[in-house]
Order: sequence, then structure tokens, then C-alpha cells
Amino acid sequence: MELLFVFLGGAILGAIARYSLPHRDEHGAVLVPAVGAVVAMVVWVALTWLGWAWDGGWIWWASLGAAAVAVVAFDLLIGRHRVQTDAALLTKLTGTAAVAH
Repeated sequence: MELLFVFLGGAILGAIARYSLPHRDEHGAVLVPAVGAVVAMVVWVALTWLGWAWDGGWIWWASLGAAAVAVVAFDLLIGRHRVQTDAALLTKLTGTAAVAH
């Protein structure tokens, strides 16, 4: 049951990151929340395998903190990469220099 709550927490953090960070028009609506959910679940499971108590506070902070860091980094990196590759493709197709927004 706790894994479901961790999944939801990671997805909510991803949704917050998606709508509060730039480049939201450069990727799909579910991509960043999905990354947050997966990272939170993977960290949660890894920490439970390491013996952390599921009812302790630190496992929640670590799992959701890792998800928050991951979604911010992922959103910024994927957005920047997408802008650069789109500008390069536009330049290649039109033969002129494109201005990135």
C-alpha cells in the first residue's frame, strides 16, 4: 500500500515540476510525472531491500526527495536538448539559421 502512495507522491511532484518549470511545450504531459513516479518507487524499493523501515520518516524523505531532484533535472535537460535538436533540424531543413526560443 505504501508503494502506491510513493508512486502517487512521485507523480504529483512530477506534475508540479512539469507545470512550474520551462520547456513544458517540449515534451508530453505524462513524461515528467512518470519519471517522478518511477524514481520514487525504485528508490523506495531499494531502501526497503537495504532494511529501511517502511513506516519511518527517512524513507519517505529520501524517496520523494530523489524523485523531486530527478524530475527537475530531467525536465531541464530534456527541454534544453529538445530545443537544440529542433533548432538544428529546422536549420537543416530550411538552410537558414533558426532562432531558439
